Amino acid sequence: MNITNDIKPITYLKSRAADVLKQINETHRPVIITQNGEPKAVLQDPESYENMRNAIGILKLLSQGEDDIKAGNTNSQEEVFANIEKKLKEK
Repeated sequence: MNITNDIKPITYLKSRAADVLKQINETHRPVIITQNGEPKAVLQDPESYENMRNAIGILKLLSQGEDDIKAGNTNSQEEVFANIEKKLKEK
């Protein structure tokens, strides 16, 4: 993968938007849009964007779990299953 192929100036996007969208959807690689030589935006296909958001959500949950473990906010397996069984019997 050559990232230089995925960096385009805004003038390229303006004149060849359909080509950029085709590239993004075929390669599933984001395209970085520059303005005056500076990166200003990233274009990404919807599927890759959704996958990225899901991955970030999972990482956030893992981080929160690690924080709980460090703080001692945990339950044993026996406690968890006992609580589940209790709730099921209440229904």
